[in-house]
Amino acid sequence: MKHRLSELMDGELDDRSAAEVIEALGRDADALQTWRTYQLISDAMRQGRVLSDGFMARVSARLAAEPTVLAPRALQAEPRRWAALSIAASLAAVALVGWLAFAPQPPAPAPVAQAPVAQVQPEKPAIVPLPSAANDYLLAHQGFSPRLLLQGMAPYVRTVSEQTVEPRK
Repeated sequence: MKHRLSELMDGELDDRSAAEVIEALGRDADALQTWRTYQLISDAMRQGRVLSDGFMARVSARLAAEPTVLAPRALQAEPRRWAALSIAASLAAVALVGWLAFAPQPPAPAPVAQAPVAQVQPEKPAIVPLPSAANDYLLAHQGFSPRLLLQGMAPYVRTVSEQTVEPRK
């Protein structure tokens, strides 16, 4: 066994053989003591720091004395609750639409006789010609227009078309 422990420390064993030796360390106290001795020799050869006796026992005791941190359990979705809430919301929406649609309407006021009113003809809107520099201004600022739906040449048609009132002959 000592030979296999030496091979393990030197990294000469494959994964399967190394796993077997490590399992044997858990079962055999003499092999574990030999492993610790080999580790101590290795540290001394490399001039590593030697740990005091009982170091592992003290660390284990402190770890055992620390409080256990428990994570909260994961919240589980409650499918019945969500289904009930969905149904309740749907019924509330249907009730609201029904109430608004079938609510009693106030009666229309009775028609009152009125005196005849003279009908006024609507006036034609006045056409005000743009100044001559307006087209130049509109073309220069066409890129800042908020009209995003019009594409291609369509925005320029309005800018360059100008209605002029020609005298009738």
